[in-house]
Amino acid sequence: MQFKDTITLAFSGASGAPYGLRLLEVLIEQQFQVYVLISSAARVVFDIESGIKLSGNETKASEQLSALYNAKPEQLKVYGKDNWFSPVASGSAAPKKMIVCPCSAGTVSAIAVGASDNLLERAADVVIKERGHLILVPRETPFNQIHLENMLKLSRLGVTIMPASPGFYHQPQSIADLVDFMVARILDHLNIEHNLTKRWGYGEGKS
Repeated sequence: MQFKDTITLAFSGASGAPYGLRLLEVLIEQQFQVYVLISSAARVVFDIESGIKLSGNETKASEQLSALYNAKPEQLKVYGKDNWFSPVASGSAAPKKMIVCPCSAGTVSAIAVGASDNLLERAADVVIKERGHLILVPRETPFNQIHLENMLKLSRLGVTIMPASPGFYHQPQSIADLVDFMVARILDHLNIEHNLTKRWGYGEGKS
C-alpha cells in the first residue's frame, strides 16, 4: 500500500507517553507510515502511564502497536536502540520528519551535543544534518539553565522546541482533550490537517 509519507516518532523516558501514543494513533489513522523508536526507559513509562507492556523485541513490539492502532501491513515498524541498519540511521534513507514525544532533558542534551550513542540520538542527528524537520516535545518543569541552553542551541539549528504545555481556551473536559491539544499543535507543524481541537477564533474543531 502507498502511504502518504514516512515519519519517525521517538519516545524517550520522560513522562508524557499519552502524548506520543495519541500522535501515533492519529498518524496511523491518516495513513502515514511510522518508524517508531522507543528507549528502555520509555517502555517503563508506557507501562506506568498507559498500561502498555511493550516487548523489547522489535518484531513483537511492532505487532503489539500495530494491533493496538489497527495499522496496515508495513505501516508501523519499531526499531531497537542498537539497530544501526535501520533506515533512520542513515541520511540516504531516513524520513525527513521526526518527532521525539515525550523528550527527556537527557535526550535534549544528547541531541544537542551530537552524542549519537543510540538509534534515537542518531536518528535525530541525521534529521538535523539533512536539514529535515525535527520536533522535540520536552516534558520537564522547571527548566534549568542547562536545559534552556541546550534547547536554544537546537532551536538555532532549526529544531522546533515544543514543550508539552496544553492550553485551556478550548475548555477541555478531560485529560484526552489536553492530550489532543498538544497533538494538534504537533500536527500543525507537520502540515497535517486535523480536527482534534477548535482553533482560536474559529469555533468548534470537533464535530
